[in-house]
Amino acid sequence: MNNNDILKRLRYMFDFSDAQMMALFALNGYEATRAEVSNWLKKEEDEEFQLISDLMLGVFLNGLILQNRGSKEGVVLKAEAELSNNEILKKLKVALQLTSDDILAVFASTGKKLTATELSAFLRNESQSQYRPFQDQYLRNFIRGLQLKYRS
Repeated sequence: MNNNDILKRLRYMFDFSDAQMMALFALNGYEATRAEVSNWLKKEEDEEFQLISDLMLGVFLNGLILQNRGSKEGVVLKAEAELSNNEILKKLKVALQLTSDDILAVFASTGKKLTATELSAFLRNESQSQYRPFQDQYLRNFIRGLQLKYRS
């Protein structure tokens, strides 16, 4: 899954307007223009389409966290220059205040089985031996399950 697809699906899921999208970026310190947001959301065939970088998607997800959870005093959320699917899962988990049971239920709603052990491996630090990469098909199903939960 590319970052633009993730951004588009999150926008659809929460029915964000351009102004709301720009506000989410601003919460994490980036003043996105309407043109930037629009170009990130265009179809790939469109000549004005632009890829959104890992850094910018991280800024957006951090903004979503700040909007939904608020900020902790003295803590600044820093966006990563490189964003893995595991980190996207973790950021969405925090932003949407999901427990592990909630995430397992989201997967179950899509008809995909995921065990608590597998989920734990996806949420671990990359340096741990039990860590497993969160593959694109898992991320796609997770976001699809979130859409079922938040759009229906």
